[in-house]
Amino acid sequence: MGQYAIDKTVKEAVDGSGLLVVAQWEAKEGQADRIAEILSRFLPEAQSEPGAKLFLISRAKDNPAQFLFYELFRDEAAFKAHQDSAHFKTYIAGEALPLLAKRERLQYTLL
Repeated sequence: MGQYAIDKTVKEAVDGSGLLVVAQWEAKEGQADRIAEILSRFLPEAQSEPGAKLFLISRAKDNPAQFLFYELFRDEAAFKAHQDSAHFKTYIAGEALPLLAKRERLQYTLL
């Protein structure tokens, strides 16, 4: 997950309204590297979605089985389009979710 395709500044990304989704994952025993590989294929496609203003995924230094997602979407419709996308259904729903021990998501609105 070393390269990020970000063509705008953080200020440009957060300017105006948006829906912020923060997710935390924990991999099942022995599955963390597999999840990282899946996410490395998923990330460029998620970042190029028209409704994704900012899309970052990180892996915990102290526990590499933990992943943090920081996703800023234009609005609720963009988030729904993200979840309905072929890459989400293939990589996340189809490949990654079965490898998780824990998944949490919270949604926020920008102030």
